[in-house]
Amino acid sequence: MAHLGIKKGIISIVMFSLFLGVNAQQTTTSTSTSSTITTSTPTIKVEEKYAIKIKVNGLRDTVCYLANYYGDKQYLKDTAKVDKNGNFTFEGNSKLDGGIYLIVLPGNNYFEAIVTDEQNFSMETDTADFVSNMKITNSSENTVFYDYLKYVNTKDKLVKDLRENSKIDSVNVTKQLIALDTEVAAYRKAFMESHKASFVTKVFKASNEIEIPKNPNPLDSNYAYFYYRNHYFDNIDWTDDNILRTPIFHPKLDEFINKVIPYSPDSMIVEVDKLLNKAAANKELFKYCVWYITNNSEQSKIMGIDALTIHLYKKYYLSGKAYWVDNKTTEKIKEQVDIKERLLIGKKMPNVNYKDSLDVYKNLWDVNANYIVVFFYSPTCGHCQKEAPKLYEFFMKNKSQVMVYAANVDKDEPEWKKFIVKNKFTDWLNVWDKGSHHDHRKEFDVTSTPMIYLLDKSKRIIGKRIGVEHLQDFIDYEMKMKEK
Repeated sequence: MAHLGIKKGIISIVMFSLFLGVNAQQTTTSTSTSSTITTSTPTIKVEEKYAIKIKVNGLRDTVCYLANYYGDKQYLKDTAKVDKNGNFTFEGNSKLDGGIYLIVLPGNNYFEAIVTDEQNFSMETDTADFVSNMKITNSSENTVFYDYLKYVNTKDKLVKDLRENSKIDSVNVTKQLIALDTEVAAYRKAFMESHKASFVTKVFKASNEIEIPKNPNPLDSNYAYFYYRNHYFDNIDWTDDNILRTPIFHPKLDEFINKVIPYSPDSMIVEVDKLLNKAAANKELFKYCVWYITNNSEQSKIMGIDALTIHLYKKYYLSGKAYWVDNKTTEKIKEQVDIKERLLIGKKMPNVNYKDSLDVYKNLWDVNANYIVVFFYSPTCGHCQKEAPKLYEFFMKNKSQVMVYAANVDKDEPEWKKFIVKNKFTDWLNVWDKGSHHDHRKEFDVTSTPMIYLLDKSKRIIGKRIGVEHLQDFIDYEMKMKEK
């Protein structure tokens, strides 16, 4: 399925924002295929097809597109030719997934349509104003949707007029804007009450912020935060995956994972499991949440979050709960778990037993120092050549507390010894894997060089993939924490 970029277009009124027109983001991932206009046949039942007939006055002899939201993106679903009178039809022999769809016109202009069980309906409008001129036939969902949009449209125009006069009488204008905001909020509440069963109301409800009750214990300063966190998804109907195909669900999920819950592996594991337990009520929502949270953790630059990734791999992928993953992918995930689980923060570093330049084995676990920097590098690596002298400078300043176990991963012994002599790396431990008996990637997750692990005295991993420039701050922090 093609990804479709749409310009931003938000109807706003003071602090009030409609979910209409969220900006698209780029992606390289797509799992569906776009459909095209098809001719109906007698063998296809009407209820299994979709046909959205549209007329846009002022439009002629062009092509328009039907797109749908999915997560934080928009995807091309169908195309249709526009005749000389502005008529065009999107149709297909299988029903569309429910959600909010976009009818995209030339110039990236667009308006939206609600798709639920009603998939044979008509829309007529005008290029001068899509919302104000909209007429709906055979769709109760879109009728109430556009009734609401038309009301908001009129209020939005009032807001613009008031803002133009704000320099003349700012105090009076502010009062009127607040009054309008109150009026719109009341209308929205009444609208939701009158149309409880509509998908529009479900989307509105999902977009509402959680109302935090009065704190029953004034001494509990964290009450509001924990209430908000624990009830964050109360307005989501977890049984209905149509919410995925709106611009509402993904931003809420993203905010929860990256801003609401503490960004530490232990806390995230607890909160993510709670979330995925809710999402299990619907296969598509569960699939999307597992995929997004895993992808988010895999790409995190925060040290230690890989513990969440490993947890997700084991509990959801290797257990078979991630039903959409094939055997080949599962095997790759298992390999990653085997490599990375032993190297998580807090785990004892697997032993490294390489030879020094005199052909004597130097066992990592035999190193006696308060802190040990395990430095995997290559003498021919340009970045290593820059970082190694910086690391040596750090080491010389901290020799009373730190030892460096500098492990060369290359096979060229003369080049390695030349590198040591040239840089005068004589005080730390210089070792290499003579005979290439070890797979650095599988044993120590060395996918690129240089690679640094920081260990405490008991060889427990307290830091990894740290830049040399951050080592001093890290050591200083660790020493202060020990003094407390």
